[in-house]
Amino acid sequence: MAKDSTATSSGFFAELFHASLYKRTQGRVARQVTFAAIAICFGMAAWRMTQAPPFGYDKWLDGGAKFLIPGLLLTLGCWLAYRLVNMPKFADFLIAVEAEMNKVSWPSRAELVRSSMVVIFVIFIMAALLFAYDIIWRFLFELIGIAYKQQTPPSS
Repeated sequence: MAKDSTATSSGFFAELFHASLYKRTQGRVARQVTFAAIAICFGMAAWRMTQAPPFGYDKWLDGGAKFLIPGLLLTLGCWLAYRLVNMPKFADFLIAVEAEMNKVSWPSRAELVRSSMVVIFVIFIMAALLFAYDIIWRFLFELIGIAYKQQTPPSS
């Protein structure tokens, strides 16, 4: 079985330097969400660099120039995210993810509430049961002398 020649003909760095869209009508939501998540990460990094610049680069830059490096990071990160979601292998993966998500049978609101209530109820029952076991074992260990009652320190 031969590999798809369009997906492997160009390397990673060659893919970064052109603006074409790969299968532009497929997997739009998955691509947009992935792009937004990557861009938000770079945006948070750029914002953090404006708040506490590493390596003290803000000391040799005046005024608005201290935003130059974070701005370049944000611009480069957004371009990288844009190119990443349009690389053939990754875009095909995102297209497949969106196709599978469309097949999912999501529960109704009422079913979700009922299921959540069951889970919460079982968690509380298990916590109570473990608490009861803890009390019983502590009592038994104190009774046979393996563990001793904790003495409270005298109040002054």
